[in-house]
Amino acid sequence: MHDPTPDLASFAIALADELPGNWTSEHQTHAQYPDQFARAEHVWDMNLVAQAIAEHVLDQDAVLTRDDGTRLYVIARPRSGEEFLVGAIAPAGMPAEAFHTVREPDGISVPDDPAQAAADIATALLPRYDKALAQVRDNAARLAPTSPPDLVVITLSGRDFHVTKPDRADAAQILTDNGCVYDKDHDAFVLPGEDTAAQAQAIQRAAAQLVQLGIGISVRLPQAKPALDTAPVSAPTPAAASAARTR
Repeated sequence: MHDPTPDLASFAIALADELPGNWTSEHQTHAQYPDQFARAEHVWDMNLVAQAIAEHVLDQDAVLTRDDGTRLYVIARPRSGEEFLVGAIAPAGMPAEAFHTVREPDGISVPDDPAQAAADIATALLPRYDKALAQVRDNAARLAPTSPPDLVVITLSGRDFHVTKPDRADAAQILTDNGCVYDKDHDAFVLPGEDTAAQAQAIQRAAAQLVQLGIGISVRLPQAKPALDTAPVSAPTPAAASAARTR
């Protein structure tokens, strides 16, 4: 292992005190080479810090955490007794796709002077991190699944059409304008079938207008008639039919 000097633990504590905002420091030593990758694998860097992690045995590291969740990874710079390397740690909970096309906010080297190191981090590293984080969040928002479209179900029951009540008031108005009557007991709209030709035209017109609002239409046909050698099944009452649709 390389010489563990300078004192990383003390430097990290002092650096946390000098950085703007509220930061805490967590120092950790590594008994074996693979141990260093547990925290280092999320370092958001493709330059100095990543190279040091990949090419050198690091017997210790420190993670500084700000109260908003921002994290910095700190190590002694290999083959240098007077410098440290500081890199940002990628934000947790983001899909991998959100990082595509976003340039890493590569880390920097800082002197063994907590006040000067904090100034360098505040003017160089943190602004790059904030910019990259904003891009990642924007990408993640674009990747987020959109809400499922509103859907109404149109069911032919006997000679009447039953339409589930839409959540939107403008959609409910379309149904009313096309002759549907709200049935409070079943919480659904009903289009009576006294004039089947006019009824068919009205339901087609209503469906077309609902689609223009971005509302999906699902049509359920009546159940098939029973086979001749089976006993007929009584048609469900309107209350039973409505209950079945809500389960």
